[in-house]
Amino acid sequence: MKQFLSYAPDRLLDTLASWLHAANDRQLSRLLQISLPVIQGIRSGRISVSPSLLLLMAECAGRTVEELRTVLGERRMRARMFHKIPPIHRAA
Repeated sequence: MKQFLSYAPDRLLDTLASWLHAANDRQLSRLLQISLPVIQGIRSGRISVSPSLLLLMAECAGRTVEELRTVLGERRMRARMFHKIPPIHRAA
């Protein structure tokens, strides 16, 4: 599989638009069921592509998440979870 060098969310959106035959971002947002401001935020780099958003895109396009991550330029092998699990407090 072709490896892209840099992280490029606009390349991902352009590729998705091509695969889904969307003429513009408005049509792509309808096909992906994502609001247009989110698409615009991703394209401009203000909004990052979350793992759940990537999964939704893969399902809509009929592609694998790995394919989309390659197009996106994502180099991490797995997503990291940043939330903390609170400790269990037991009554004494």
